[in-house]
Amino acid sequence: MQDKHYDNIKNLIERDIIEQTKHQIKSNFHKLMTYYKIGEELIEAEKDVENKYGAGIVKSFAKKLTKQYGTGYNTSNLKRMRQFYLAFPKVNTLYSQTRKGATAWHQLSWSHFKILLPIKDENKRNYYLNEAIKHCMGVHKLREYMKSNAYERLVDKENIKLTYLEETNELKEPDITDMIKKPILISLNKSIDKLTEKILKELLIEELEKFMVEAGHGFAYMGSERPIRLDGKIHYVDLVFFNVELNCYVIFEIKLNELKKTDIGQIEFYVKYYDADVKKPFHNPTIGVTITKRVDPDIEKYNPKDNIKHTTYKLEG
Repeated sequence: MQDKHYDNIKNLIERDIIEQTKHQIKSNFHKLMTYYKIGEELIEAEKDVENKYGAGIVKSFAKKLTKQYGTGYNTSNLKRMRQFYLAFPKVNTLYSQTRKGATAWHQLSWSHFKILLPIKDENKRNYYLNEAIKHCMGVHKLREYMKSNAYERLVDKENIKLTYLEETNELKEPDITDMIKKPILISLNKSIDKLTEKILKELLIEELEKFMVEAGHGFAYMGSERPIRLDGKIHYVDLVFFNVELNCYVIFEIKLNELKKTDIGQIEFYVKYYDADVKKPFHNPTIGVTITKRVDPDIEKYNPKDNIKHTTYKLEG
C-alpha cells in the first residue's frame, strides 16, 4: 500500500516538472497544489499502517525522492507538505475555483508558507496569510511584519475569528477593529531633541506607507491638518484617510501623552462634522481614531462608541 502512495507522489512531482517546463516559468499555484497533494498522499500512506508515528514513512519516502529529484523533497520539506495539507483543508476547493477564474493565492510562493506553517494558532496564521495577500507582501516583508508582532497588537484580536481569503465567498464585513494595532509603531530614524505632537505627525507622514499597513488595509491618504470652519474659527484635523473597504472617512487624532476626556470630545466633534458636511449619502459613517501614549481602561470602558476607537503609539529606533 505504501508503494501506491509513493508512486502517486512520484507522478505528482513528474507532472509538476512538466508543467514548469511547459510554461518555462515557475507556477507558484501549481507548485503549491503539487505540495498539497503530496501532503495528502503522505497522510493516506500513514493511515495504511498500524502505527503512523513509528512507521517512518516520511523519512523513507524522502530518502528515495531526494536521490531522484533533489533536496526539495527531503524529510523537512515533506513534513512541511504534510503540515500544509493539515493546515489548509479547503485548498482543493480553491483549486477548483482557480480552474474557473483567478485566485489571490497565485501571489504566494512556497517560501511564504514555509514561514507561516510553524504558527500553531490558526487565527494568527490566517491573519498573516490574509495580510500577505492583501498587501502583496514579499517573503522578506512578511517576515518583518511578523517580527513586529502585528497580530498580537490588534486592538480586538480576542473577538476576531479569521478564515483565510477565498475559503468562503461569505467573508464577514470588514471592521476597523480587525485592522488597528495597539500600539502603532512609529519609526524614529533621526535625532529629536524634544518630541511634540507636530513631530509625531511628521514622522507618520514621512513613512506613510508603513503607517497605512499599521493602520490596516484599504487606506487612501486624504491629507493632514485638514481645516474645518465653524463659528468663525478654523479647526485642524490631524490626519484624514478614506478607507475603500470600509467605504468611509477615517480620522486620526494624535496626542503626545495620555488620552483625556477632552480628546474624546474633540474626535467626536470631528466625526460628526464629517458625517454632516463631508461624507456622501452612499458613504458609511465616519470613524475616528485617537493615537496617544497611553489609554486609561476606565476612559474606554465608560465611553464605548462603535465609531470611535483608541489606540497607542510606540517609537522604534
